[in-house]
Amino acid sequence: MEDYLQPLLIGIMAYLYASVGHGGASGYLALMALFGTSPALMKSSALILNVFVSLIAFVQFYRAGHFRWNLFWPFVITSIPMSFIGATLPITDSLYKKLLAVALAIAIARMLFQPLDKKETKPVVLWLSLVIGAGIGLLSGMLGIGGGIILTPVILLLGWGRVKETAAASALLIFANSLSGLSGLISKGFRPTTELLPWLIAALIGGFFGAYQGSFKFNISTLRYILASVLLIAVAKLYFT
Repeated sequence: MEDYLQPLLIGIMAYLYASVGHGGASGYLALMALFGTSPALMKSSALILNVFVSLIAFVQFYRAGHFRWNLFWPFVITSIPMSFIGATLPITDSLYKKLLAVALAIAIARMLFQPLDKKETKPVVLWLSLVIGAGIGLLSGMLGIGGGIILTPVILLLGWGRVKETAAASALLIFANSLSGLSGLISKGFRPTTELLPWLIAALIGGFFGAYQGSFKFNISTLRYILASVLLIAVAKLYFT
């Protein structure tokens, strides 16, 4: 039963995350934690799924006209190299689980307390975006996430972009960070296996439909609460096991 249930849930996660311009790594990691997946497999699998789903999300938000180049490039300059470095850093399973629990808690807060969309936006502050990008990149590589759960609320709270503009920029940054982090793992000897294939197929299907709905149709504020509940269970499991 688990062989069918886990891909199904990953597809649902991909749908929900892609609809808000995210790759879904924190959701995949939450599910893997609930199913008892080993930390080594968790990080690499989440990065691979993230690469594909975030690219799908970006393409859809770009097609809908929401991408702003100046909301992306200041972060990616420092984020990509730091993501590569973060992926190569040695980290114990125990510390990995604690740091991931913190990242998932941030994701929950971001979903439950979504900042309101603002009509007017402020110019991006270059030095601050470079610092934020570096921090996001390092954490992304260490944990196997793309960093969207951190970047999105930061941009919205600082008033640098509107919700769907932020989703488009986050999706592309997640893709870049995930690809960089995955390159870091490959440089240390990681090689993908066919075990991931059912998860990838499910994520691609869910990601396509979620990104289309999120960029062209609706926002899924109600589903956000369901997703936050799942992540909360995963945080508890990570912290207490």
